[in-house]
Amino acid sequence: MAGKLRVGVIGTGSISQSHLDAYQNNPSVTLAAVCDQVGTRAAEVAKRYGAERSYQDYRELLADPGIDAVSICTWNYTHAEISIAAIRAGKHVLVEKPLSLTVEEALRIQEAVRATDRILQVGFVRRYDPNAQMLRRFADLGEFGDLYYAKASILRRLGNPGGWFADKSRSGGGPLIDIGVHVIDLVWYLMGKPKPVTVSGNTYVKLGNRANIREKSFYKAADYDPSRNTVEDLANALIRFENGASLLVDVSYSLHALKDESIVKVFGTRGGFEVDPEVAIATEKHDIMVNITPQTDSRGFDFKRAFQAEIDHFVECALEGKEPISPVEDGVEVMKMLRAVYESAEKGGEVRL
Repeated sequence: MAGKLRVGVIGTGSISQSHLDAYQNNPSVTLAAVCDQVGTRAAEVAKRYGAERSYQDYRELLADPGIDAVSICTWNYTHAEISIAAIRAGKHVLVEKPLSLTVEEALRIQEAVRATDRILQVGFVRRYDPNAQMLRRFADLGEFGDLYYAKASILRRLGNPGGWFADKSRSGGGPLIDIGVHVIDLVWYLMGKPKPVTVSGNTYVKLGNRANIREKSFYKAADYDPSRNTVEDLANALIRFENGASLLVDVSYSLHALKDESIVKVFGTRGGFEVDPEVAIATEKHDIMVNITPQTDSRGFDFKRAFQAEIDHFVECALEGKEPISPVEDGVEVMKMLRAVYESAEKGGEVRL
């Protein structure tokens, strides 16, 4: 594909701004169109970002021959439908996480992608952070030996966004599928993507939106309504992999915790590392335990920097015909793990994949 990549952005919710900003910063992109089911909002955002056209119906955008690629920034339950339609329309696709609501939907998306020469990149933004890429390179070079155990937590004491996030029919679930997906994917990716074989999980619906709490300083969806909530407050899981490695994960929207917490730790036979809250490496040198602090631009996760790297990678892959580092196949595997946690919680026992 010669020249610039002509991009359309579908959906103008909060995450779309990160897509739009990053595309605007990429010199190989022409922002061609914006789409939203609220037509006036689509027109307003298109004007703000200098896009030539706006659409109210995503099907009209996909029929536009002047668009090469799309970002899908819509509610979770629409991801599969729009992704398949976009691929079949000949567009390259960057779809926000999660790939879909179900494994069956994910497999249909995969089938559609494999039937074309288009790429689909799943928005696993944590992979694209330079620190994650550095640690993956270290792991690939054998710096940590065999990675056999990981712990990951994203615990919010008060942080249910409400609105569509709290509506299971639109989101597919609560903190597990919203924020837990990030750390599950990140750990799985850093461990070399071992095949998951069993999952034992729990979900809890105990606290709801906690509208009675006076502390209200957290992100809320545009359609926030504290009286409506059909998703879990907390989820935890033990995921076992074919190579014997395991991941212990817990995530919450609402929890009686002393503070919010984000932790990602991975342990190997020759060394280990932490990704959150800051990047650090533990190893041995000459029979002495040594802690190493890599000299990087940012020791913590920099969302804006990672998002720009994600968009730049998508543009490069679309223009040069490269395979993205978060392809549709990975989206399918992560969806299998997420759904298995919910299934295990419902049946009260371990699920074999």
